[in-house]
Amino acid sequence: MDLGLSGKKAVITGATKGIGRSVAETLLAEGVSVAICARDAAGVEAAVEEMSALGNVFGASVDAADGDAVEAWVASAAEQLGGIDIYVHNTSGKPARKIENWINNFNIDLMAMVRGVGAASEALSEGGGAVISIGTTATAEHFASGSNSYSAFKSAVTNWTLGQAQVLGAKGVRCNVVSPGPIFVEGGDWNMIKDNMTEFYEATEKVHPQGHLGTVQDVANVVAFLASDAARHVNGVNVTVDGGFLKRIDF
Repeated sequence: MDLGLSGKKAVITGATKGIGRSVAETLLAEGVSVAICARDAAGVEAAVEEMSALGNVFGASVDAADGDAVEAWVASAAEQLGGIDIYVHNTSGKPARKIENWINNFNIDLMAMVRGVGAASEALSEGGGAVISIGTTATAEHFASGSNSYSAFKSAVTNWTLGQAQVLGAKGVRCNVVSPGPIFVEGGDWNMIKDNMTEFYEATEKVHPQGHLGTVQDVANVVAFLASDAARHVNGVNVTVDGGFLKRIDF
């Protein structure tokens, strides 16, 4: 299927590794020009150098907790790219260990998106763009320990994004969420669990109908589809990418 992405311009937050990095590489392979950001300047520089072999990519060090910095970066990215057709929100703080640190998730997970999309909305509206948030299946479950800051604010991200399907949708901008289940990332959380909590990791594998966790490419492929002309009538949807891990039924 021709996704019709060649020549598009994408902004992706938190894209030097993991899911964000895979999304950037997948879009680049489809002919999209990409601007990425992350907090670690050295990581951004290395990622841009490595991904430049795939296509046109720009990068900047941005603290997603700083809303002014996010807005300034979006404006700069739009200038470098010559516009914005796709906005992918992927930044997230780790779950807070103390209640006073929930503010980090508020700023990084939620407000970075609200302000970033706000700064990109005019450019997105000019060409009938797409906004895609990376959510989590943790928003659809409750746990014995209760909801932590990560899943609580990811829930807010999902709600806000899908609400924008009506607001920005009226301007031709489709807004969707991609919610991964357990995804194996080299050097990531599930890699740590596999190495240090083997029984829990194996138990999680067993409750997947296919017997294994997903990959970052599984998520990136769905993001690319939702960003493309092939999904031009898909708006206001939360797409779960978990291999059947959740047992809920969506009507």
